[in-house]
Parts: sequence; structure tokens; C-alpha cells
Amino acid sequence: MQFRNGVFIITEERHCPLYNVGEELHVDEGVLKLPAAKPTCLTLTRDLIKLASEDVAYEQYLQGSKQKTKFECGGCTGLIRFEFKKEKGYATIQMKLLAAAERREKQKSVASFAGLLRSLAIFEPLSDNDLVDLATMLKLEDYNLGFPIIQKGDPASSLFIIISGRVEVMDEDGVTLAEMVRGDVFGEMSLLSGGRVTTSIMAMEPCQTVSLSQKNFRHVLNRFPALQVFFYKLLVSRITSINFQRAEELASGMVGQLADIPPIELCQMINSNQKTGRLKLELGEKKAQLLFNEGELVYASCKGQEGKEAFYEALAISEGRFKFVQGLNLQEMEFDVIGGFMGMLMEGMRRIDDIEQ
Repeated sequence: MQFRNGVFIITEERHCPLYNVGEELHVDEGVLKLPAAKPTCLTLTRDLIKLASEDVAYEQYLQGSKQKTKFECGGCTGLIRFEFKKEKGYATIQMKLLAAAERREKQKSVASFAGLLRSLAIFEPLSDNDLVDLATMLKLEDYNLGFPIIQKGDPASSLFIIISGRVEVMDEDGVTLAEMVRGDVFGEMSLLSGGRVTTSIMAMEPCQTVSLSQKNFRHVLNRFPALQVFFYKLLVSRITSINFQRAEELASGMVGQLADIPPIELCQMINSNQKTGRLKLELGEKKAQLLFNEGELVYASCKGQEGKEAFYEALAISEGRFKFVQGLNLQEMEFDVIGGFMGMLMEGMRRIDDIEQ
């Protein structure tokens, strides 16, 4: 059986368990060459044998211009589409050997990169073949001291993993919130939520990172369940840290918009952290005041009402400003607890749901 030579590049991928966009498939003198360190897919091999052995045009002419014919492989759980890529014509044996040497060097580079990734805890669950596969999707980058790797307000674009060096997490006023070192991950919150970057990341010293694009990030989560677990735990840890930070801010007084932190979340934080103080909510003429003693609600007023009904009215305020001031006076410290906090909170949430329906 005669086989035509051809180089094909993958242009589209949907949940394919093996191959990625941009990878090449070679048919050369009857030999099929797949991307470096990738397992052989028999479904794809069958499709390529058929393509290389039959009289199917790799390219076609349409309205006077040459168009590439698109092919696809979709015999398993995923699908890839690929098209013919015209390989450079090498006039001499020496040029062909040079091209082959360059391909081997690239394969060694990918394998070396995979070895570097093996030393990071995040990738411990992955097999060697999986690491090589992942290495082809990652981009290695170097940053000088003081370089802003990502900035607050940027659209979510990539996940970053620190390979060497240190970076600092900064707020909009330039205050350092945290430091990150080798193996730490950043940028995942924005990718998972679809929102913009919420803090700036600056290189504290010359450092090196690997980055994963948004598309490849979702691809990796689908392909490697072990990494899904890692990022789920990381997300929970980040949320817990944010809630702790908010609780610390409550301790010294806190103001903000209810659109950012609704009354239900505010009350939960005050209760779970056993804070003592007054929470004021204000939306135009609508005002509410809630007093807490070691996290328990001891007084509530809203729209001329007091007690539980006032608390339920306050929970329904979804816009406006809030302010928490730590501490109560001696008289307020003697107030009795209005009722079981979680029971009242659940009742308030039920009433809000009834209103919205």
C-alpha cells in the first residue's frame, strides 16, 4: 500500500483526551509521527491511514485561490479537527538532517521542562506522559525585579505558577498583602470566576513562572481530574482567607457597599467571629441598626420596627452602604439575646426568597 506524505496541524480540539491545538501529525514515507511523548490513538491512526492512502485532496482550489481541506477525528469521547500544513521543502540531505535534529532538540526541551514541573507539588499526581503533555501547553517566562506580572483590573487571561524567585501581592495603594514563592499559584480565581484580576502581582526579585492560557486551563481541568481537586481545594482556601481578612477588618471598623457584601454575609461573619459592635445599614431614607454582643444579635431596628421583624427587614436591604463599629456601651451590653441567630437567619433568607418569587 502506498502512502502520501503530509504534515497536518490540529486547529480545533474539544475534550480530546490526548492531543492539543497546534500540535502536528506527520506522515513520512509510510511512517506516522505523533507529537512528542504522546500515546498513539488507534482511532486517529486509522483516520490518517485512510487519508494518506486514498485519493483525498489535501488542498483544493476555490474561486481561484488554494484552500486547505479540513479533516476531523471524532471516534471517542472527544473531537479534533486538523488541516494540511505544507512542510518546508529541503533541497539537500544536510538540511533534512538539520530539521530532524531541531525536532529532536525540541523534544528534549519539552522533556526537560516536564522534569522541572515534576518537582512542584501541584503536579505530583500526574504521570510522566501527562507531564510531557502539560509541558507543551505551558509558557516559560522570566521577570526582572519590580516587574508587574499582572495588574488589578486586567481581564483574566492566564494561570501562573512560580518556578523560582518571589512575588508580592499588592493592593491598589501599593501595600503588600502577601508574598508567594516557588510552587505557589496565582491568577486562578479570575479564571474560575470569569471576572477581572482583583490584585496586582509584582516580582520581588528576578523570578521565573510558567503560565497557562485560559483555554488551556479549562482543557487541563477536563483532562486531569487530579488537578481539578487541587484547584478546588485552592479555591476553598482562598475564599476562607478572604473571609478571615474581612473578619479582621470588622474588628477595627469596616465600611463598604452592600452590593459587595450583602447583610446576610455581614451578619454571618459577625456571628461566626463572635464580634461585639453595631452594624448600620443605610439606603436613602431606609436605615437599620443591628447590635451584636459576642456574635449574638441583641437589638435590631429598621423602618420603625424593632426586634426580629426589624432584623428580617434589614436582611432584605440589598443596596446602599454599611458600617460596622466595634464595641457597645454599658447599657447595650445588658441587652438580652433576641433569639437563636441561625434560626432567625434562615427565616430571614426564607422571607427574602418569598419576596423574590
